Amino acid sequence: MNNRVVHVPLGDRAYDIHVGQGVLNTIMDALPPSIAESKRFFVLTDENAEAYALQVAGACGGITMTLPPGEATKSIAWFERVQDWLLDNGVNRGSVLIAVGGGVVGDLGGFCAATIMRGISFVQVPTTLLAQVDSSVGGKTGINMGAGKNLVGAFHQPVAVFCDTNVLDTLPARELRAGYAEIVKYGLLGDAEFFAWLEHNGVRVLTRDPEAITHAVETSCKHKAEIVAEDEHERAGGRRALLNFGHTFAHAIESACGYDGRVLHGEAVAVGMMLATELSARLSLCSHDTVTRTRAHLQIVELPVTLRDMDLPLSLDEKGLLDRMRGDKKANDQGIQFILTRGIGQAFVQGGVDDHDVLSVLNQSL
Repeated sequence: MNNRVVHVPLGDRAYDIHVGQGVLNTIMDALPPSIAESKRFFVLTDENAEAYALQVAGACGGITMTLPPGEATKSIAWFERVQDWLLDNGVNRGSVLIAVGGGVVGDLGGFCAATIMRGISFVQVPTTLLAQVDSSVGGKTGINMGAGKNLVGAFHQPVAVFCDTNVLDTLPARELRAGYAEIVKYGLLGDAEFFAWLEHNGVRVLTRDPEAITHAVETSCKHKAEIVAEDEHERAGGRRALLNFGHTFAHAIESACGYDGRVLHGEAVAVGMMLATELSARLSLCSHDTVTRTRAHLQIVELPVTLRDMDLPLSLDEKGLLDRMRGDKKANDQGIQFILTRGIGQAFVQGGVDDHDVLSVLNQSL
């Protein structure tokens, strides 16, 4: 199978996303020449992706730092430790940081690259499906705070992204399904034809069929690249906000669990997309057929569709979740900004939703 290249057209910050089997072996040849010629590479990874990181470090002659896995690593404490590691090992403005791992490594590594020496070059090597189709593309970097997820960070575009579908062969089935939720998101928010393809081929993706999984990753990256090129910094009212479909609910769920790993990000997103669709139907914005199709597909691929399907704190109620949603970074002076839908592939931004309607949908899901 031929590898695919998705271009992200951002002027002097443009870069390519390399997708396919074995692209991990082509990193040094595929990097822009000015980056490949760097004399100092730093490879950041976690325990789950360490074998791949050592392969990358061997190819570029870099040194490696291995982090503990899990969302708790995306913190100020680990941000400081990584920066100290870079400084202790002679980082300079010409250095390159390569993040090899899932979204946690990519987000933390990207934020470190954005801020050390006021910014150094950064390469994403995502090793989870979720990171390949979402967090590695678009330049969002950051860490979590006690008040919520990704509240401190920066926009810092990578110079290249390498999505090797071979590394997904070792990904646990639950992690693969969680990543698949972000693929479904692209169909639901803006591509009804792709969602229909997923209805017929989603099981092939989850059984790691090479052709199906490459097509799903490539299509997802194309959608994100197009949106990022149009609205790089998620300006108010911009199209990039659509990528948060389901995430206002999802971030509140993750925050309520204390990022302890009991709920994976993609699982929270699946429930969040279901809640956003149900809220849309309650507001008479979309048909119940939209709700039915969305729920049916998520259930077929064994993703959660209600809050009851997840291991949430027993004390959690709808008011507690709503309070956490108000603290989301997408909220503004006018309140929570929801991504709602008029149908499959027809997401849009909506403010001014009555709390009563939100609480009703949350209560039903609980």
